[in-house]
Amino acid sequence: MDTTFYTFVVLPGAHGALHKIRIPFYMVHVILSLSAVGIMTVAALASSYARMLVKVSTYNSVSTEREALKAENLTLQNVVKKTNVKLTSLQSLAAEVALTYGFGQAHRLRFPQAALALLTQTNSTMDSSYQASFHAFHLIERWSSRSSTDALALGMFSNSEFGGDTVPSLWPVRGRITAGFGQRLDPFSGEGAFHSGVDIAAPSGARVDASADGLVLEAGPNSGYGNEVLIDHGFGLTTKYGHLSRIFVLPGQEVKRGQAIGAVGMTGRATGPHLHYEVMVNDTRVNPAKFLRD
Repeated sequence: MDTTFYTFVVLPGAHGALHKIRIPFYMVHVILSLSAVGIMTVAALASSYARMLVKVSTYNSVSTEREALKAENLTLQNVVKKTNVKLTSLQSLAAEVALTYGFGQAHRLRFPQAALALLTQTNSTMDSSYQASFHAFHLIERWSSRSSTDALALGMFSNSEFGGDTVPSLWPVRGRITAGFGQRLDPFSGEGAFHSGVDIAAPSGARVDASADGLVLEAGPNSGYGNEVLIDHGFGLTTKYGHLSRIFVLPGQEVKRGQAIGAVGMTGRATGPHLHYEVMVNDTRVNPAKFLRD
């Protein structure tokens, strides 16, 4: 069977010998097919590489934009934190002004509402529930005979009922103030934060006293404060004692100025044994140092 060939003549130069290359007919088609496949492969690779370059460029652009937004977000967070600190300071200042001059609601009595709430709360033991109800009833009876009209008209410091043992001026524990009221660096995060009270360093287990006569509203664990006691002194004044190792009082119990309510500890977010002490006027934190004597 005759096979068809393609003959290619190669002329290397003017004086070179002729070279003939004979290629079968089917090999030409094979070579052309392989060439076409190669060209398409190279084109596909080039197209894929070009798409990859576009994606890398887009990713870099998005990544840069993301970093810029992240930096802007951090800046806004810092601005919000500083604004919140300033707002808290202004609220504290406004509460101190109201407390000093008898403006607004700084002189409202809160014992009746607190006592009513304690009357309706349930307790795990019958003894503590009975004791809370007894103290609440006693407070309602005692405070119902008092008129808030004089307090509203005369202001807190001009009211004869406000003062003496009802002012939280007694040091709850003797020690060195290691953190004051206001803006400071958070010992855990290292960022600026508003410190809502004063930290008084004292040995673990040292006795903590009530800074004034009042009614115990809370006595137990409270997240970052650890074991805490919250006392209502009337006229919108409350005090908080945090990081206690032990608690000696119950919710609903009436306490006297200088009465032991707990012991110094480091429960909650604390780096060492100390008492976190707060004074609040209508739930707004004010500087406790302005009340403490000596």
